Amino acid sequence: MAGHSKFKNIQHRKGAQDKKRAKIFTRLIKELSVAARSSTDPASNPRLRSALAAARAANMPKDNIERVLKRAEGGEGDEYEEIRYEGYGPGGVAFIVEAMTDNRNRTASEVRSSFSKFGGSLAETGAVSFMFDKVGQIIYPIETADAEAMFDAALEAGADNVESEEDSHIITTSPEDFNAVRENIEQQFSAPEEAGLIWQPQNSISVEEANASTLLKLFDALDENDDVQNVFANFEISDEIMTKLDG
Repeated sequence: MAGHSKFKNIQHRKGAQDKKRAKIFTRLIKELSVAARSSTDPASNPRLRSALAAARAANMPKDNIERVLKRAEGGEGDEYEEIRYEGYGPGGVAFIVEAMTDNRNRTASEVRSSFSKFGGSLAETGAVSFMFDKVGQIIYPIETADAEAMFDAALEAGADNVESEEDSHIITTSPEDFNAVRENIEQQFSAPEEAGLIWQPQNSISVEEANASTLLKLFDALDENDDVQNVFANFEISDEIMTKLDG
């Protein structure tokens, strides 16, 4: 996908922020809690298998994981509601925000406030999601394997596509095949660096320097909200502008 590596700059910024372990663990615990609602047996619950894999990849202590599962088994898990918000940032950039909350009104108010503060606006559900595809994404560090070996392994596992970039292999799958592909590749290369379902933009908007800083501030404000699990957007920023902003 053209420009993918430029968009990855935003993901790298996000990754740097997400190194705050408490924030990562909070998100993972929410996902485990919701995933375990239907069943605490990973063998029959693909979403729970995926959540457990993500928790292990983040080095979450085993005690934390077992505590969440025990609470779910006893019907004591926190009641989180899953909500998706859609909106526009400056320059018509599309945003999708996935949240898990125990207070819908609070979350809606805070998300709306972030959009307003940085020159954006919330839209109706479905207003921007048609510009994205829901896909499974699995990321391995580039040193895991050479591009050909990773491509062959992913193809054999049932993946739709593999892109090998400067620092990572990015594997995409259909949402339905995500767990099976991740588990198959994991058997060959161990746990991935990242794996999950994402909203991948069909086309990206190249952002001018004037809007870049504001868009990143909006992205960060949404991402730092305690109720927000994931933020996706369809803009890309050139390496040159990113260097200026980080400098």
